[in-house]
Amino acid sequence: MTLVGQVTARALMRRLAVEQNGSRVPSIVAAIVRDGRIVWQAGRGRTTGPAGPDASRVAEGGEPTPATQYRLGSITKSMVAVVVMRLRDEGLLDLADPVGRHVPEARAGEATIAQLLSHTGGLTAEPPTDWWERTPGVPAGELLGRLGPGEVKHRPGRRYHYSNAGYALLGEVVARVRKAPWLEAVRAEVLEPLGMRDTTARPRPPHATGYAVHPYADVLLTEPEHDHAAMAPAGQLWSTAGDLARWASFVAGDTGGVLEAGTLAEMREPATVDDGDAWTGGYGLGLQLARHQGRRLAGHTGSMPGFLATVWADPAEATGALFLANTTSGVGRTLLFDLLAILDEHEPRLPREWAPQAADPGLLALTGLWHWGPAPFTLRLLPDRGLSLAPVSGGGRASRFVPREDGTWLGLDGYYAGETLRVAADHLDLNSFVFTREPYDPRAPIPGGAGEWHTPNA
Repeated sequence: MTLVGQVTARALMRRLAVEQNGSRVPSIVAAIVRDGRIVWQAGRGRTTGPAGPDASRVAEGGEPTPATQYRLGSITKSMVAVVVMRLRDEGLLDLADPVGRHVPEARAGEATIAQLLSHTGGLTAEPPTDWWERTPGVPAGELLGRLGPGEVKHRPGRRYHYSNAGYALLGEVVARVRKAPWLEAVRAEVLEPLGMRDTTARPRPPHATGYAVHPYADVLLTEPEHDHAAMAPAGQLWSTAGDLARWASFVAGDTGGVLEAGTLAEMREPATVDDGDAWTGGYGLGLQLARHQGRRLAGHTGSMPGFLATVWADPAEATGALFLANTTSGVGRTLLFDLLAILDEHEPRLPREWAPQAADPGLLALTGLWHWGPAPFTLRLLPDRGLSLAPVSGGGRASRFVPREDGTWLGLDGYYAGETLRVAADHLDLNSFVFTREPYDPRAPIPGGAGEWHTPNA
């Protein structure tokens, strides 16, 4: 399937072929979405065949198709997180709730729902069981009994520490609050409304076989697959390129009524970063975040024995990319970044056509120069009666504001996110800071007063 030009399609296919060959991936399928539609999709390799010394016969297996299932791994977490956010929006839980409020027998229950969503709850990365990804899972009651205080590795909120066990707890929170299994809630509230009917808990034909590729020879080992029971919310689901493309469109902003746009935006906000200087990777509420060459991406990686998967979405461009592969390791981190860059290079999106907008005369009169003390700021009028207040210098405390019914404005982002802007004829009151038309205008009610400007003696 392709809606891009032949030159673009060829360049995308070559990048995928280089990855499949160079990383020795048995099979891989990738896709790009733009404006809610798949504009390119392709597969490479073979999905099944014998393993062991005779593994060269893998070529007898089928080529990957849009209907071929692969394991999603930790992309499952994001879908569980969406249900948690729906519960928050319905008022059935609060993100500040300790998990023990909803799962009383969770002995490591001091971490909050938000901290578990963002991997800042301090819980152990892996559950205190056998290697959970390669063995049958244990029931929720048994896992809860094992997750004692000794499995808390860091003070909740202290730092980012990825925790599969934390998402097992979130799956149990969903089950307790919804009074239904986590998978039933995900299917009814996320998968079915988005039309993701090929996303299932266990594989169905046709599906790829999971392989490990020998590091020093071109032979394969078949990897195991199990029902992971209580750990399933951390990585159980299987899906197809078509379904994952719909998920990429969702993360990019096409919510299909599953979430309010503001809630999805909240999930994409950085809650923590995993490198502290100039961050390139981080985590929101159930979504991984990345910054690459000016893009701000949200999505998730996935890894289970025999499978890798990743989806990244760029909400600013309503674009996303994904891949699914049946190998335990090896696919390069930059594959999807490169595919998006190829699309931009060959078929860049044109800016929207500018057109004049109607303006409220009263708001129009507010635009222009204002001063916070001696510092000049510019107030601009945005569509739908919104306002933008930013320093003339271009740096510092810039924020956008939307109107509220009581005549005030609510800060959307930047330093004043969540704060209240009140507008008067001669000043702006922004959370007690007073902006005036002239620097420290003595005619405006400035707390502390404003005297005259003085020049030094010659």
